[in-house]
Amino acid sequence: MVDAGLFRMLVPASLGGAETDLITFAEVIELIAAADGSTAWCLGQGGGSAQIAAGIERETARAIFGDGTAIIAWGPGAGTAAAVDGGYRITGKWPFASGCHHATWMGGTARIINTDGSPRLRWDGAPEVRRMLFQASVPKFFDVWDVSGLRGTGSDTYSVEDLFVSEAYSLPALLSGLPRPDLRHEPGPLYAFPLVLIYAIAFASVALGIARGALDAFVELAGAKTARGAPGLLRDDGVIQSQVARSEAGTRSARAFLHAAIHDAWAAAGPETQIPIECRVPIRLASTHAIHAAAQAVDTVYHAAGATAIFAGNPFERRFRDVHAVTQQGQGSQAHFKTVGQYLLGLDPNAEDADAALATL
Repeated sequence: MVDAGLFRMLVPASLGGAETDLITFAEVIELIAAADGSTAWCLGQGGGSAQIAAGIERETARAIFGDGTAIIAWGPGAGTAAAVDGGYRITGKWPFASGCHHATWMGGTARIINTDGSPRLRWDGAPEVRRMLFQASVPKFFDVWDVSGLRGTGSDTYSVEDLFVSEAYSLPALLSGLPRPDLRHEPGPLYAFPLVLIYAIAFASVALGIARGALDAFVELAGAKTARGAPGLLRDDGVIQSQVARSEAGTRSARAFLHAAIHDAWAAAGPETQIPIECRVPIRLASTHAIHAAAQAVDTVYHAAGATAIFAGNPFERRFRDVHAVTQQGQGSQAHFKTVGQYLLGLDPNAEDADAALATL
């Protein structure tokens, strides 16, 4: 995948990347997920994170992405970073670092602390949080990824202690977008999208690909299996026929909605700003909906496959586990429906932290 340039789909052309459009990015992830959800997830995480190249100083971006092999992994949470001459000394521990075992660079968000111990404030008065980048050979890793689904992502925990990171290898940790136009170094429409929605598109495409693989596998099974006591093949059963049709309609509709939302946002992207809220909302809604529509389709064919589905190594049990791991990730949270609904009804997001709700858009 590195040799094929898949992790460079979102790297700027000025740095030798493909700078591809996001529908193509989604289609590639979906195709890979039809075969293996964990592989596609790592591409969505590592390949999606490469979009930050547009927000890094050019010399630093060339140092990270110039050799063509860079893969970035990181997890949520926040450490602390003491401001020192030339950069920061950071300490922190971060979980859920998908792809960390094949990454070349790691990142960790950290709250900035002044020399007097007070929190440093951002230009808008909020506490400053920055994302620090360091080579993957630096942190300590903890083998904790003992999970039911997406096992192959190796999303382990990592930590650093009192690590110096130069100012050039830090950037604003704003998933919802760059804080000022002057921090965006690339004019292309790809870099008008907030990173949180890049992940939304990627992980929704993982779910849709898993569903595609499960549906195709079931069609093959239905043409060969006769259920115990049944007069004919699975495909001859009227209930099965209806279930397959509805599942196909559900996944294709969800996919079409997602791609239409991406298309509209791409057309509205400007060279110096992020995409407008009226384009971000449909992507959030479409991506969350796609994840749950895909899970519903997988559930349907898993149960329709009968006892065949429970055996390890068949086309169903791993996809069943994987798609339900996708629904448990933040991008699949059903709270997004509430946030979008509030926006559509002309209300402010009703959350304990309104900024956190808006950041999902």
